[in-house]
Amino acid sequence: MVGTKRKYVFDFDSTLTQVEALDVLAEMTLRHNPKRLEILDEIQEITNLGIDGDISFTESLERRIKLLNAKEADLADLITELEKKISKSIEENKEFFHSHSDDIYVISCGFKEFIDPIVEEYNIPSNRVYANTFKFDDKGNIVGFDEQNVLSSHNGKIECLKNLELDGEIHVIGDGYSDYVMREAGIADKFFAYTENVHREKAAKNADYITPNLNEFLFVNDLPRKISYPKNRIKILLLENVHPDAFENLSNDGFSVELVKNSIPEDELIEKIKGIHVLGIRSKTQVTEKVLAAADKLLVIGAFCIGTTQIALEAAKERGVIVFNAPYSNTRSVVELAIGEIIMLMRNVFTRSSEIHNGKWFKTALNSNEVRGKNLGIIGYGNIGKQLSVLAEALGMRVYYYDVSDKLALGNAVKCSRLEDLLSISDVVTLHIDDNPANKNFIGEREINQMKDGAMLVNLARGFVVDIPALVSALKSGKLGGAAIDVYPKEPRSNGDFETELRGLDNVILTPHVGGSTQEAQRDIADFVPNKIMDYINSGNTVDAVNFPNIRLPKQENRHRFLHIHKNVPGIMAKINEVLAKYDLNISGQYLSTEPKVGYVITDVDKDYNKEVMQALKEVENTIKFRVLY
Repeated sequence: MVGTKRKYVFDFDSTLTQVEALDVLAEMTLRHNPKRLEILDEIQEITNLGIDGDISFTESLERRIKLLNAKEADLADLITELEKKISKSIEENKEFFHSHSDDIYVISCGFKEFIDPIVEEYNIPSNRVYANTFKFDDKGNIVGFDEQNVLSSHNGKIECLKNLELDGEIHVIGDGYSDYVMREAGIADKFFAYTENVHREKAAKNADYITPNLNEFLFVNDLPRKISYPKNRIKILLLENVHPDAFENLSNDGFSVELVKNSIPEDELIEKIKGIHVLGIRSKTQVTEKVLAAADKLLVIGAFCIGTTQIALEAAKERGVIVFNAPYSNTRSVVELAIGEIIMLMRNVFTRSSEIHNGKWFKTALNSNEVRGKNLGIIGYGNIGKQLSVLAEALGMRVYYYDVSDKLALGNAVKCSRLEDLLSISDVVTLHIDDNPANKNFIGEREINQMKDGAMLVNLARGFVVDIPALVSALKSGKLGGAAIDVYPKEPRSNGDFETELRGLDNVILTPHVGGSTQEAQRDIADFVPNKIMDYINSGNTVDAVNFPNIRLPKQENRHRFLHIHKNVPGIMAKINEVLAKYDLNISGQYLSTEPKVGYVITDVDKDYNKEVMQALKEVENTIKFRVLY
């Protein structure tokens, strides 16, 4: 642990707080001014010029105060606002400020009138806060500042720090020119460019270290912190153009996120995945055993879709890699497309549409029927099948369903014990079965022959579950009256040319795997999957994991949490607890869940630990992965 000889000098605006206090004050005092926006822009420009050192700080301060039109009475409201704007990682590491209070100073070009009451919460007394002070007239208007205060002058922080004559190594943490010049002047040992709230290029270029949050600063200096590993060090790779909300959600939580528009072939992914902690994909990227073997840091895979056959789930499990998917997010979108296609097929809409496009007018009721009173056969009565069942029944259809599992019927739906019973009675058959390889050619020549003459087939499940040549033959012969196909045995990696034997058949609706491709579904997936990822990274929860034991835990305060993934063999818990006892660690909570191949145990301890216990836990025989959460 670092000794007390090191001193920490913090800036206030845009470092301890997310904002520039005078800018917030301006927002408040100018809210009724008709020229408010242009004055605010001018104040912001003056602020940036001063922070970057392009004008003297004295000039910056004078010009801003003249534009503020503020009163002493406004400061109470300003303090209330600033209390809501404490930098996120500063707030979550309040313990650091309390435990190192004697070594922490605030040197700011802001004003003590609002800084003192804010930092008092962080155990920083007024006598270690160095800042400007306002001047007021007899009516309480802010008319200027104490010009005798060294911090009111250009490069005043240099003179202020020099006058303090602090002993030991001095670290300055701030976001602007006035902070890094203290290091350049030789009176501070290191400058850390604090970029959590604003990234100023000049400050970053002149920094010894760029620190995107306080957790990173505490990590590199081996100081006590709220989380053991800063989130900015966790690298996330999102492929296949997932919805931008996913990028925003993960970035806003502090992770480093890279977004790639297309899928990546295996050989490229093997190189790209090195050093990646979280991989986000859709249906086209193949996460093979070779890819997983190269993934030296991988903790989580997020499938931004329903299916997970593109992921080697067992290999991921054996490497301690958790997989999440989105089993519910696009349910409604798929169901609505199914309903629409059923109606379009039954009304023969696409034939009539093609005729009009070719300049022909053929008004007829030929092969055009209502869906009301018709029999709908649903194969696969999961989330999608059940919701389709409800909506189809609301349209007046009679619903039958078949599922290999015993599923409770919704509404008046009737369960068929045998697939052939459903096929023989249905006017429309729609497929919603999973991507189990055993389902290949689930609907083939034999099954098609069991269907009613002139029946329709809708496949929004997986391309390989229908024997395409058999389907083409049945459509051409008239055995089937039509089909709607959204998925194909072989689909291209990206948009472009595509061939299928179904092209050119006028009784077939073809769509390019867009069943779940609505803005609503993609936004929902972009919330659901990142939330699962963040829940695991931040707290260890594995609820809804596809390939892992499920554990949901409350977040603990003033505790340390160890996550241990291991092969499911006897005696592991005893060995873990033996290590904890050896290092005199008291267990405040312990949670274990297992599957046949792996076990996952979360242990909360109520006292500080040293690095030796971490190494000892990693060395427990049959350990797959171990990490300290906080």
